[in-house]
Amino acid sequence: MIDPLKPFAGKVALVTGSGTGIGPATAEHLAREGAAVILVGRRPGPLEEAADSIRATSGTAYPFPADVSNPGQVAAAVDFAVGSGGALHLAVNNTGVSGGASRLVDLDVDAYRQVMGVNLDAAFYGLKYQIPAIIVAGGGAIVNVSSVDADRGHVDYTAYTATKHAVRGLTRAAALEHATTGVRINELQPGVIATPLSRTDPQATARAEAKVPMGRSGRPSGTAQAICFLLSQRAFYITRTFFSVDGGFLA
Repeated sequence: MIDPLKPFAGKVALVTGSGTGIGPATAEHLAREGAAVILVGRRPGPLEEAADSIRATSGTAYPFPADVSNPGQVAAAVDFAVGSGGALHLAVNNTGVSGGASRLVDLDVDAYRQVMGVNLDAAFYGLKYQIPAIIVAGGGAIVNVSSVDADRGHVDYTAYTATKHAVRGLTRAAALEHATTGVRINELQPGVIATPLSRTDPQATARAEAKVPMGRSGRPSGTAQAICFLLSQRAFYITRTFFSVDGGFLA
C-alpha cells in the first residue's frame, strides 16, 4: 500500500535544472514525499545548497553537476542515479534558457545553437538515457518542462519558441513509442512563473503578467506540485498530455 504522505517512498528521481527556480522546488517536493533525488545542473554551488536544504529535513539528495547539452554528461547523470539509488524511476527534464530578445534575422547563430542545446537537445538526451533505465527499474514516469510558448509565437524569442514547440513533439512521439513499456511521458507548461529566468527580461515579464487572468506570476512550488502529480501513481492513466500551470494565460 502506498503511504499517502510518502507516495514516492522507495523511488529514485532525477531532476535537471535543479539549481534555481522550478527544478529545486520539484526536487524538494519529491524528497518530502519520499523519493531519493538526483539534482542535476551546471553550477555546483546552487546544487549543493538545494541538496543541503533537502537533507536538513531528512530527505535524500545527491547533487550531480553536469552540462545537459552534452550527451555524455547526461548519460553519466543517469548512471550516477542508478549507482547511487539502485535504480531510476522518475525524471524531470527542466532546463531552459531564453537566449535573450532578438528578431530572427538578427539572432546570432551561436546563441541560437545554445538555446537549442539547452532547451531541446537536453530533453532528447534525457529521454534517450532515462527511458531504458526506467524500463529496467520496472516502469515509471518522465515530465518534460516546456512553456506556454509551446502554444503560441513569442515575438523576439524565436529560438526559445521553436524549442518549446519541439519539446511537445518530442514528448508526444516518445510517449507513444513507450505507451506499452510502463514509462509514462508528459509535458508540463509553466506560464509566467517567478524564477530567475523570468527576471532576465523584467519588461517582457511585466507585459506577460498583465495578460494573466489571475493577475500575478505563479510560484515554483505550485508548478512543482503539478509536476509531481504527473509523476505520481495518481496519474497512472495519463501519458502524452500537456498540462498548463499558467493562471489562465492561454485562455
